[in-house]
Amino acid sequence: MTTAGKRWLAVALAVAVAGGGYYAWQIFANRGLPAGIASGNGRIEAIEIDVAAKIPGRIKEILVDEGDFVTAGQVLVRMDTEQLEARRRQAEAQLRRAKIGVDAARSLVVQREAERTAAVAEVAQRQAQLDSAQRRLARSAQLVTRNAVSQQVFDDDRAASEGAKAAVAAAEAKVAASEAAINTAKAQMVDAGAAVDAAQAEIETITADINDSTLRSPRDGRVQYRVAQLGEILAAGGRVLNLVDLGDVYMTFFLPTAEAGRVALGAEVRLVLDAAPQYLVPAKVSFVADVAQFTPKTVETEEERLKLMFRIKAQIAPDLLRKYIRFVKTGLPGRAYIRLDPNAEWPAWLPGTLLQ
Repeated sequence: MTTAGKRWLAVALAVAVAGGGYYAWQIFANRGLPAGIASGNGRIEAIEIDVAAKIPGRIKEILVDEGDFVTAGQVLVRMDTEQLEARRRQAEAQLRRAKIGVDAARSLVVQREAERTAAVAEVAQRQAQLDSAQRRLARSAQLVTRNAVSQQVFDDDRAASEGAKAAVAAAEAKVAASEAAINTAKAQMVDAGAAVDAAQAEIETITADINDSTLRSPRDGRVQYRVAQLGEILAAGGRVLNLVDLGDVYMTFFLPTAEAGRVALGAEVRLVLDAAPQYLVPAKVSFVADVAQFTPKTVETEEERLKLMFRIKAQIAPDLLRKYIRFVKTGLPGRAYIRLDPNAEWPAWLPGTLLQ
């Protein structure tokens, strides 16, 4: 290649490098920020959610893979429920048995109440017999004094009266016994009813465990990791998947004391990501740390106090995230520009298009 050709190639490479680095130069060039504007380096983060098994079991099916987008309520994992199904069938059999017990106890109560009715009727019959025997005894007592009847008749009437009294007492005892039997039968019916409730509760508990064995996404997001694999046996609380909630995305960055003290919650922020410097992502301050995140070893002078750095969190609007959800990626580094003074103008040299 000639000397002139080499010079042209060098010029072409220089132009290409300059064009490719234009956005980076625009953002990261050492330019002074206007009053009321501060900036700091940060990284895009999001809330992480673990999808875990509520009860011990074996993973039967995993329906998503790393990187997949999921929606709230979507089925992600199914656990093996064979043993739970067997336990539910057993509980259902116990429920049927308990219901039969309730019917039997109810029938026993009816029987005992009928026995009490019969005992009460017998008391009335014995009482009538007692009244008759006592009247006959009274007549015999008057007649025996006049020798109108024999002493034997008087003695027989007195014995009959005493026997009638005993019969009344025995009938009243039957009434008391039948009432006790009724109370016992009612207690058995209550116990049988409690057995029905217990069996029903057991079925509901097992059914809830079966439903919980189908793991669903609690919200919209993206699968970040598969922590467990098909066929693995997990303990209660064992993680299967890790999700990123793409509706709760923010950038964390740090500002020194003088600037952090002027940050207001809700203050406007513009985020510029290294991967897409041609766009400005609007955000708002949702958190300002009240304790410095890192400091010098000793803080003894005013100059060292100014080195204290405070964590700031800039939240991206959920509506905007839903619009660009397919492009949201956590871990991306970038720079945050924050408006400390609500009347301050954004730097004119900030490049890119504001996302809306």
